[in-house]
Amino acid sequence: MRRMPAVAGQFYPADPESLRSMVEGFLDKTAASRTVHGLMVPHAGYVFSGSFAGRTFGEVNIPSRVLVIGPNHTGYGESLAIFTRGSWVTPLGEVLIAENLADKILKAYPRLVADDLAHRFEHSLEVQIPFIQVKAPSAKIVPLCLAPVPLEELLSLGEAIGRALETESEPTLIVASSDMTHYEPGNSARKKDRMALDHVCALDPEGLYRTVTSEHISMCGVVSTVVMLAAARYLGAKKGSLVCYGNSGDVTGDQSEVVGYAGVIVE
Repeated sequence: MRRMPAVAGQFYPADPESLRSMVEGFLDKTAASRTVHGLMVPHAGYVFSGSFAGRTFGEVNIPSRVLVIGPNHTGYGESLAIFTRGSWVTPLGEVLIAENLADKILKAYPRLVADDLAHRFEHSLEVQIPFIQVKAPSAKIVPLCLAPVPLEELLSLGEAIGRALETESEPTLIVASSDMTHYEPGNSARKKDRMALDHVCALDPEGLYRTVTSEHISMCGVVSTVVMLAAARYLGAKKGSLVCYGNSGDVTGDQSEVVGYAGVIVE
């Protein structure tokens, strides 16, 4: 299946030249790229969160395969949905699915379902693809879209992904897509997000999930971040580093009701 863009012209420019220029402007060309296990990057409209994603992608090497994990905002499709065949299309062109790797991950965790519907209208994964296309034009992807499920399920999935990647000869970058606190005053958002980000940087998926739940932190991609952390930890990751943090009020000038954005590198 060729998955066509669902939010081009809304979250990011539909014009290829404008999109490439915007993404190149967000990527930090002065940063020394390094090889890492995973990233957490935001997924709002580029005018709000593109600079945070760009700074984070800009600091890492993107290998030939990228596992992109995002939350299911639409409610369509299976709870644990992996896209296993075909390609994804953006205004910048077509990105092939790493089908052999997708099959291996699907086999490693039987509760995963090969399902296109969960991905069809979901923006959290789509907005990451142009960054991959610009920085690593030949890279292939494996998209994974997750609905809210219990912590134990997320940890098991992350460890299964880790086992699948452990035996591969080629490296795979794991990208978790998540925004932070939604629609609270800037000071409140920063306080809550700091609590969550402390657990992300400590490679503590259990603590992240429980803190987000107990403190009512509206971090929409907690599911994808927990899975990324569990997989990276299994693969030997030692630390997480906060690259950048801010919120939508930095763009609008209004801190009365914001959405928080962060970029984290796990290595």
